[in-house]
Amino acid sequence: MKSYQVVGIGNAIVDVFSTADDSFLDLMGIHKGIMQLVERERGELLYGAMTNRQQAPGGSVANTLAGLGNLGLTTGFIGRVHDDALGRFYARTMADEGTDFVNPPVPGGELPTSRSMIFVAPDGERSMNTYLGISSELGPDDVSDSVAGSAEILFLEGYLYDKPKGKQAFERAVDLCHAAGGKAGIALSDPFCVDRHRDDFRRLVKSLDYVIGNEHEWASLYQTDLSTALEQASQDAGLVVCTRSGHDVIVVRGDEQAVVPVRRVVPVDATGAGDQFAAGFLYGLATGQSLATSGRMGCVAAAEVISHFGARPETDLKALFRKEGLI
Repeated sequence: MKSYQVVGIGNAIVDVFSTADDSFLDLMGIHKGIMQLVERERGELLYGAMTNRQQAPGGSVANTLAGLGNLGLTTGFIGRVHDDALGRFYARTMADEGTDFVNPPVPGGELPTSRSMIFVAPDGERSMNTYLGISSELGPDDVSDSVAGSAEILFLEGYLYDKPKGKQAFERAVDLCHAAGGKAGIALSDPFCVDRHRDDFRRLVKSLDYVIGNEHEWASLYQTDLSTALEQASQDAGLVVCTRSGHDVIVVRGDEQAVVPVRRVVPVDATGAGDQFAAGFLYGLATGQSLATSGRMGCVAAAEVISHFGARPETDLKALFRKEGLI
């Protein structure tokens, strides 16, 4: 049986990028800077309106796994794609980048492979319009005992909670991981996702070993100010990570706390900053680093990804860690 250092479970989404100015976003009724789910028809309209399209495999957790693969960890991804051109592109690219795409593309059926139309403004802000397609059918049957049960670290994506089957897939994966002695955790995904599933997430957090979120997500989860929210979170979850765009990162485990300084960088494209922060942080966790060092690793990986287009690293992250004296 193959064992994995990190297994991710999440939406397998092909990211389609295009540049767009604010007036285009207004014209198309796109809310700047957030992720919105769209129906198939709206998705096709937006896809057609994109001028200089570039595509890349995406999805929050899958981006994190690509970062961990770049760092040399053995990774597997539990996701669902259709056996269409985009789905085959997705599965092939994940494998080429060193992550086992454990479920083969699904033939037949109605829904196409998921895609996110991402419009990048001149200031680097991205506005994501995601048509979930076949990803929304990810369920417990997609989670095999051998994959989730052989993960040292399991990483989940909050967005999956938008569908009942996704929620069941999550819970099955966490149970299998814990039964085999692994650690399971989640990225809260976005404040709107937290609003939609607040009660479920509060329950879930109590059963997890680590939770990564930004200041808005934590405040939304506990419906209070940040310091009170983090105090509550640290009683609920084993390890709590709070990123604050351009400001110090806060990491809390029981009575232990680390405040990690962030070097401000003007983003070329902010896509994937949170995903690569998670990659650096989980690499630290997987290799037994201190909270402060793990946090610094997350910041270095995030800074790399916002320096270019796309949500996955283009530089050898380990070399950057060495340069920063982290390994």
